[in-house]
Amino acid sequence: MQSRSASPLGLLILLLFFVGLAALAIWAVPQIERWLNPLENPSSGIGQQLDNLLNPTPTIRPSSATIIHQMQNLSRLETASYTIEKVITAESGQDALAFLFGDRLLFVAHGQVIAGVDLAKMSQGDIIVTDDDRVIVTLPPAEVFVVTLDNDRSYVYDRDTGILGLNQDLETLARQAAEEEILEAALEDGILDLANRNARAYIEQLILAFGFREVIFVAATSTPPPPTLPVTVIVLTPTP
Repeated sequence: MQSRSASPLGLLILLLFFVGLAALAIWAVPQIERWLNPLENPSSGIGQQLDNLLNPTPTIRPSSATIIHQMQNLSRLETASYTIEKVITAESGQDALAFLFGDRLLFVAHGQVIAGVDLAKMSQGDIIVTDDDRVIVTLPPAEVFVVTLDNDRSYVYDRDTGILGLNQDLETLARQAAEEEILEAALEDGILDLANRNARAYIEQLILAFGFREVIFVAATSTPPPPTLPVTVIVLTPTP
C-alpha cells in the first residue's frame, strides 16, 4: 500500500500558519506581561483599574449660565492684613452613648483678616485746605473688609465618630466657628487700630508729596441715631 506525500501547497500553508502563530505569540507575551504587572505600566494594570473603581476621580461640570446679582464700585484702602491659625474642636453626642452616636473632630483653620478704610464714605467736606497750606482730613473709621478661610491650608486633623454618629454638618459648623474665632482674634490684637494708623500714614505721604506743609487728621464723628418720637400709652378699660 503506497503512502501519499503532502503537496508543496499544503506544506506552504502549514509553514505560514506556524510563522503567523509565532509572530502572534511574540506580540502577545509583552502585552500580557504589561497588563499583569501594574508596576511596569500603572495606567493599564489591574491595580490601577481597581483603584479607579474604588476611588473614582470627581468630575466637576460648572454650569454655563452665570448670574450677576450686583456690581458695586469700591474705594477701599486695605491697610492691614492678619494671617491667623486656630484649632477648633467640634463635637456632638458626647454622652454615655458617645461610642454609638458621638462625633468629634479637630479642625485646623488657617484664615486671613483684611481691614482698612472705605474712602467712598468720605464727602467733599472731609478734606479742607487752609490758607497756610495745611490739609485737614476727616477719615472714616477703619473696618474689616474680609474674613476668609484658606481652604488649601485648613483641614480636619482628627475625627472620632461613633457607629451611628456621623454628623454631616459638623465640619461646616467648625468652619463657621473658625471664621468667628479668627475675626475675634484679629480684633483683640488691634487690627482696626493698625489699619487706621497705616491709612493715615499712607494718605499723609500722598498729600505731602503734592507740596502741602502739614496734614491734620480729625476723627470722624458717628452719625447720631434718628430721634425717637414720644409715644403716649393709653390704657383702655372695658366699658361696664
